[in-house]
Amino acid sequence: MKQNEDGRPWYREPWPWILMAGPALAIVGCAITIYLAFAHDDPEIRDGGVKRGLVVTKQVEVKAQP
Repeated sequence: MKQNEDGRPWYREPWPWILMAGPALAIVGCAITIYLAFAHDDPEIRDGGVKRGLVVTKQVEVKAQP
């Protein structure tokens, strides 16, 4: 095991842990986001809207004049 000038191993220094904390938190956040995306279904459109790709449009009913 490599030691620094003080005779302490690398894992006893705070800087490696501080630098590894950012990517580790990003991985945890990504895992939580993926879980939430798969655990909850998207709500259905019930007010006459039509979804085509990412665009949601509302169908307008035109009544015939007598």
